Amino acid sequence: MADWIRHDPIVVVRGQGSWLWDSHGNRYLDGNASIWTNLHGHRHPSVDRAIHRQLSRVAHCSSLGLANGPAADLARNLVQHANPQSLRNARGSQSAPLQKVFYSDDGSTAIEAALKMVHVFAQRVRGHRNPRFLTVDSAYHGDTLGAVSLGHLGLFHDAFRGLLFPTGKVMSPYCYRCPFNRASPQRVDARQSRNCQWECVDNVARQFESASKRRNPYAAFVVEPLVQGAAGMIGHPPGWLKRVSEIARAHEALLITDEVLSGFARASDPEEATGNPVQLLASHQEGVQPDLTALAKGLTGGYLPMAATLTTREVFDAFSGRYEDFKTFFHGHSYSGNPLGAAAAGASLELLSRPSCARARRRIAQSIKEASADLWRHPQVGDVRQIGMILAVELVRDWKTREPWPLKAKAGIRVCREMAKLGVLTRPIGNVVVIMPPYSTRPEDAARMIETLGRSIRRVFAP
Repeated sequence: MADWIRHDPIVVVRGQGSWLWDSHGNRYLDGNASIWTNLHGHRHPSVDRAIHRQLSRVAHCSSLGLANGPAADLARNLVQHANPQSLRNARGSQSAPLQKVFYSDDGSTAIEAALKMVHVFAQRVRGHRNPRFLTVDSAYHGDTLGAVSLGHLGLFHDAFRGLLFPTGKVMSPYCYRCPFNRASPQRVDARQSRNCQWECVDNVARQFESASKRRNPYAAFVVEPLVQGAAGMIGHPPGWLKRVSEIARAHEALLITDEVLSGFARASDPEEATGNPVQLLASHQEGVQPDLTALAKGLTGGYLPMAATLTTREVFDAFSGRYEDFKTFFHGHSYSGNPLGAAAAGASLELLSRPSCARARRRIAQSIKEASADLWRHPQVGDVRQIGMILAVELVRDWKTREPWPLKAKAGIRVCREMAKLGVLTRPIGNVVVIMPPYSTRPEDAARMIETLGRSIRRVFAP
């Protein structure tokens, strides 16, 4: 906070497409999609029209005993895209389709809702006395207390330990800093050069087996598919999610996927979009269908706060009963199913389903891949990892030793401040600088973001 007070913030007053303007008239490329939320660019005509059209009807109505058209339409569309035909054919009877939608306000509340649903479901249906959850080291699932209990990032969570319930933890598949990766440092994404025996997967298997032997099994396994966001954009090696989800199912644990960051094609490979251009869930890239999933951030295209928790009919039925049974899900939000948010989300989903959007994502992803190759020549760049439409660049003292910068060096912050001077806005996660452009970004502007990152690294770390 002392650093924040010392610097005048950039005051954003206008946006258009992939650009933002501040109160002094300076123009910036939005390099992090307004904290990972903006899908189609600022002031997209289709989303603007949908909001204006709904605003002329009604802005908000309660979901307590009432319904509204935009929220119902959105739920139907979410369910449709959450169960692509290709995945149904591939998985057979392995997992049930996602058929029910619960609306809330943001990523934290979407995870909180999933957590509560599983807690009660595990008691009523599975016979768990005290349902337990297994999560991944360095996980971040939000800032409400249930979501914090699922997380394992000391910087965010340690101060609140006295308020939390305990959860199990497995190692993160962080190839760049994995103690089991025997590959020497190379100028390539550590996931590509790794030399291991999938010890991270074995760790998950041991955790489940140990819990089963103690007759205290886990009710659910919670995971961020393909990439752990707040941990530093840790990209998981291909195949990890598929392997660990099979382990969880073998132990009859529900699978909860946190798609708050990775959903809506953000973390999925655009080249894998054949037959499913929307790519609603990143987990589908590995043929994994969760029992519950949390969506937020990009849900409304970055316009309005809204979230959704999708689940199966089996989970839904655990809360179905007569009035006097009081089995209902005693959890709700004043703005659940907000018509304005649902209208924006509906327009965003329609844009995402257009072939032109899939083509644009492929062009941007290719531009990111080509431009980022030049970053390897900087000795302070330790790892460059691209996960779909996300680029993460980990800064180190020396790439040959992988020695991290100490916090007081503020390496990521200094580079991002330099980038702002050069007209690109983004935000670091410690020593990791993230580039995550809106889908409206021209390939040459995506390349410009990365070129600006390289220039800023030179300026900050020049002898």
